[in-house]
Amino acid sequence: QVQLVESGGGLVQAGDSLRLPCAASGLTFSRYAMGWFRQAPGREREFVARISWSGTTYYADSVKGRFTISRDNAKNTVDLQMNNLKPEDTAMYYCAASFNAGQTQPNQYRYWGQGTQVTVSS
Repeated sequence: QVQLVESGGGLVQAGDSLRLPCAASGLTFSRYAMGWFRQAPGREREFVARISWSGTTYYADSVKGRFTISRDNAKNTVDLQMNNLKPEDTAMYYCAASFNAGQTQPNQYRYWGQGTQVTVSS
């Protein structure tokens, strides 16, 4: 059974930082591109960041320069380091896995974590 488990969310103040780890199991982790998405109430799921099997990264414009995605294939983990958080970053954050690289659409990711809530107060 494939499982992706995010953690690290919480309530923070604008300007603070959070690190969201995602632990994967049940899949050959190194063969998958890993992505982070977020979804605020009443809004569609939004692409945040992606990292390929080889470490190539891509970010949404809204988080570029503030967020960093990384992976450790030996540990089957992917992290999202979020710096200088803003109230508009408030959302449920989801870790996702895709067998194909370079994907930014939610429907191109097969496996999803349960989500972790990030709330940023002003």
